[in-house]
Amino acid sequence: MAETIPFTMKMLEWKSWSDPMVLEDCSEEQIAVLEESDPVAKTHEYYLTLVRDPAALLARSRLFNAIMYSEEGAGRAEKEFAATAESMLNGCVFCASVHARLYSRFARDRPTMQAFLDAGLDMELPDRLRAIADFATALAATPPKADQSHVDALKAEGMTAEEIMDIANAVAMFAWANRLMLTLGAPQYQN
Repeated sequence: MAETIPFTMKMLEWKSWSDPMVLEDCSEEQIAVLEESDPVAKTHEYYLTLVRDPAALLARSRLFNAIMYSEEGAGRAEKEFAATAESMLNGCVFCASVHARLYSRFARDRPTMQAFLDAGLDMELPDRLRAIADFATALAATPPKADQSHVDALKAEGMTAEEIMDIANAVAMFAWANRLMLTLGAPQYQN
């Protein structure tokens, strides 16, 4: 039976349940897509699994870069917090660990994130983070439960329409990515 991993900020590995590509067997097109995707793509089983369909991986990577690295809209820390919340809802331990570390780095707030991972989605949070978490989990639910009250709560915390849309884009992208990752493999503690 597989080991159950709690939500954590520890570095985790992700192991594919299929046979990922071997870098030496990749075509020039696949190598180019891996190089555009992420600095670790050539060594990470997730990317080496997804590169079997290079066009889809390229579209995924460009979408990720456009949403997460944009200078407009919500700040990176808030996008990472939203992605952590929706990853927790979806049970994607690997993604939650990555986004939790990134939130902690960008917000310089490791204690809040560690408490959130330990206590869970219903933890008492500062109002702005609570509004983000509520929106993220309502949007990522199946079926989605986000409504005007979630948007109003974000606006009450001073978020602009552009920032709210940016959070929605990050949550939607990672809710999809969680499902893909959970379908193709599983997290493991690094050796």
